[in-house]
Amino acid sequence: MTRKQCRAGAAILLAVGLRIGTGYAGEASKPAAVTSHVMLLPEEVGWGQCPPAVPPGAKCAVVQGDMTAPNRLFTFRLWMPDNFRVPPHFHPADEHIVVLSGTFNMGFGDKLDTSSSRPMAAGSFMVMPKGEHHFAWTKGETVIQVYAIGPWGLTYVNPQDDPRNR
Repeated sequence: MTRKQCRAGAAILLAVGLRIGTGYAGEASKPAAVTSHVMLLPEEVGWGQCPPAVPPGAKCAVVQGDMTAPNRLFTFRLWMPDNFRVPPHFHPADEHIVVLSGTFNMGFGDKLDTSSSRPMAAGSFMVMPKGEHHFAWTKGETVIQVYAIGPWGLTYVNPQDDPRNR
């Protein structure tokens, strides 16, 4: 890794730390502090059902916090099979995403267009701002880790894409 890459990585981590530590602009209160440590080996991750808003076929694991708790940091993992698709949607808070394995293809807009997405390989980092319309699909089995301030939510741009409506 070059010195320039190290500096860029350090700047991103500092920005994320400051963002999480100071809350979001316009909010009246700061997110509550984490109160206990978490040390979790990969084989200890408890995979299970995802929230109903996630298309069928994926597995989820909350690894820290509570996705439903307001103004609290949480972390969850999302396992997706090859060619898994999440139609255009947005979230009520910023999402920070790290690709742990596979290729997570991310695009922006109101239509899932695989040709306009960017492939994000293992080790990649993304931030989806609150309200940003985006979509995703996978190449190969893929695992991402998501960090956000709760409560978590997912609103589809096109209501017919929402698995809760089926």
